[in-house]
Amino acid sequence: MATFAPELITQIGPLPITNTFLHTIVTDVVLISIALLATKNLKMIPSGFQNMMESVIEALYSLVESIASSKKALEKIFPYAMTFFLFIFIANITSLLPGMGTFGFFKEHNEFVPLLRGATSDINVTLALAIISVIATHMLSIQVTGIRDYLSRYFSLNPINLYVGLLELISEFTKVISLSFRLFGNIYAGEIALSTISKLLAFVAPLPFLLLESLVSIVQALVFSVLTLVFMSVLTTPHHHSEAGEVIHE
Repeated sequence: MATFAPELITQIGPLPITNTFLHTIVTDVVLISIALLATKNLKMIPSGFQNMMESVIEALYSLVESIASSKKALEKIFPYAMTFFLFIFIANITSLLPGMGTFGFFKEHNEFVPLLRGATSDINVTLALAIISVIATHMLSIQVTGIRDYLSRYFSLNPINLYVGLLELISEFTKVISLSFRLFGNIYAGEIALSTISKLLAFVAPLPFLLLESLVSIVQALVFSVLTLVFMSVLTTPHHHSEAGEVIHE
């Protein structure tokens, strides 16, 4: 059964090389290969693999366009949303392929260590993704709305607005926790379920769970990227515009 922490494969100086780190490298290689293959022979009328990738990109672009506060925000938000979706989806779906968790070696006490383990089943990976998401959101907010409008969202001479701003600052830390633990919890739980079922009934029984985890892989990638998209859209909307919108709504 999979352990909570990733297993150590080797160590290069102070850098530990774990099986989830190796899978992260594999995911990056797959993403780069897809990008090169999709753009190798570009055609005005796409077909085959180019057509499939353009359909995926166009679908997410339309989603970002419907939520983004402005054209400027759209151009800056879309690359982040698309990158998060593709990385998380590829990491999730490749962790379900045959051979994942079965090839490895035994160490002391006859403990089996798989060479590859799903990257998103490691809290370190999901936490890093969440931190990148939140930091990028604030960077885009400053770029799109300006430093003055950005600071006015959190700090004000009005005591009520200052209190609300401090609550918003606290919520930024909860975003990191919710984004990272939601993704980690779903993928890790699926890994445990598949491992348990495979040990009980190795052939037919795991198939429904594999199909379910394939769906979870898509959903969790979409949830992470859409939440990031919404957070970025909110913070790239000028603060005085959002306040005016709230007043009109009320």
